[in-house]
Amino acid sequence: MQKVDYNEYLPEAFESLPDGAFLTVQSDGEKNTMTIGWNLVGVNWSLPMTLVMVRSSRHTHQLLEDTDGYTISFPLGEQMQEELKYCGSRSGRDHDKFEECDLQPLEGRQVETPVIGGCDLYYECEIVYSQQMDPDKITSQAVRDCYPEGDYHTLYFGRVLDSYMAE
Repeated sequence: MQKVDYNEYLPEAFESLPDGAFLTVQSDGEKNTMTIGWNLVGVNWSLPMTLVMVRSSRHTHQLLEDTDGYTISFPLGEQMQEELKYCGSRSGRDHDKFEECDLQPLEGRQVETPVIGGCDLYYECEIVYSQQMDPDKITSQAVRDCYPEGDYHTLYFGRVLDSYMAE
């Protein structure tokens, strides 16, 4: 793995997001990954940060609440499309996605959560702030488009502790 600046491959990462990336978390020995299609990367509080959003109904949400870090693994090419679809449509409560998709967890370098082998770009993040969305603060259009069932996200701000590319 080759260390890179957190923002060096942002265009490639953002271009790949419509196909998804893996958000992975581990707490008390239990690990889970899910597919995300939304992610922000930038600077907040003078720190390189990512922002991920997870609905409270997701299994990953409870794991995030019980730990202090997460990883994001971006496949930047066409690889892993089936795995992304599977991990975005099954719950870790009922499925061992690592086993069922033959995902290779690679030990994190800065956090206890693994990254997903076979991807290209990796972020390891420490949760520095989280906030449940306030429905009264969201535009009615966003509520109609994204929250018709009232299943709002929690926002997790993660300080980027390490970013690297597969060699």
